[in-house]
Amino acid sequence: MKFTANQIAGILEGTIEGNPEVEVSKLAKIEEGIPGSLTFLANPKYTSFIYTTEASIAIVGNDFEAEQPVKPTLIRVEDAYKSFSKLLEYYNQVKLNKSGIEQPCFISETATYGDALYLGAFSYLGENVTIGNNVKIYPNVYIGDNVTIGDNCVLFAGSKVYSDSVIGNTVYIHSGAIVGADGFGFTPNEKGEYSKVPQTGNVIIEDHVDIGAGTTIDRATLGSTVIRTGVKLDNQIQIAHNVEIGSHTAIAAQTGVAGSTKIGKHCLIGGQVGISGHLTIGDNVRIQAQSGIGRNIKDNEVLQGSPSFNYSDWNRSYVHFKNLPKIVQTVNELKKQQNNE
Repeated sequence: MKFTANQIAGILEGTIEGNPEVEVSKLAKIEEGIPGSLTFLANPKYTSFIYTTEASIAIVGNDFEAEQPVKPTLIRVEDAYKSFSKLLEYYNQVKLNKSGIEQPCFISETATYGDALYLGAFSYLGENVTIGNNVKIYPNVYIGDNVTIGDNCVLFAGSKVYSDSVIGNTVYIHSGAIVGADGFGFTPNEKGEYSKVPQTGNVIIEDHVDIGAGTTIDRATLGSTVIRTGVKLDNQIQIAHNVEIGSHTAIAAQTGVAGSTKIGKHCLIGGQVGISGHLTIGDNVRIQAQSGIGRNIKDNEVLQGSPSFNYSDWNRSYVHFKNLPKIVQTVNELKKQQNNE
C-alpha cells in the first residue's frame, strides 16, 4: 500500500512542508528511515536524526523549528505521537480489511452472521453460532456450538472459541489463544486417582477486550468466567475457571490466575505474576513482575516479591538482601570480639 503526503496530511489534518505527492509504503523509526518510508519525531532526544534520516516523510509537531535543512517532506500536526498512533490504527484497519468467505470452510446450517464477514479458509462455525457485523475470522479458526460474537471483532489465525462462549463488540483474539477450554477440575479418591469434575459453565468476554497470542481462558465449572470491558491480556496468560477480571485491567505475559479469584478494575499486573485461587484483589492495584500473591489485596496497593509485600518495603529490604553476606560477616566478627573479651 502506498500513500502520498497529501493523503496522510488529510487523515491527520496536518499541514505539508515539501513535496505533497511524495509516496511512502512503509513505516520506520526515525534513526532507521529509508527512502519510501514514513517516520515521526515526538521525543526531543531524537531531534538530531531529523537531519540525517533518509525517510521520505516525517510527522513533526507544530512547534518544531528546523535548525538546518531536512530531507523528508514534513507534515506538521498538533501532537506528533498521537498523530502517528492514529496513522498506525488507520494503516492496520486498511491492512486487515479482508472480506468474503474463503473455501474450504465449514458453516453450520444453523449459524448466522452479519454484514461484511471475512471467514478464512479451513475455519469452522458450529451449530447455533451467532456473529455480528464486520467480523474478521482468519484461517484455521474454530468456533464451537452456541457461541455468540458481537460486531467489529477480529479472530486471528488458529484461535479457538469453545462452545457457549459469549464475546462482545470490538474484541481482538490473537493466534493460538483459546477461550472456553475446561477448567482444571479434578478430585482424588482414596487411592490418589483423579476423577474429572465436569466444567459446565462458559466464558463471557465483554467489549473492547484484547487477548494475546497463546493466552488461555478456562470456562467456569458453574456460572461464568468473566473478562470485563476494556481488559487487555498479553501473550501466554492463564486465566482459570470462574475468574473475574474487572474493567480496564491490564495483565502482562506469563501471568497465571488460579480459579475463582476476583480482580478489580484498573489494575496493572506485571509479567510472570502468580495469583492464588479464591482471592479478592481490589481496584487500582499495582503488582510488579514475578510477584506471588497469596492473600486478598485492598484497593490501591502496590506490591512486589514472592510472597509479595508492600512495594516500598520490598525496595528497602532488597538493599539488605544484597548486603546480606557482608551483614553476616560483620555479625560473626562482632561475636568473635565478644568471645575474646
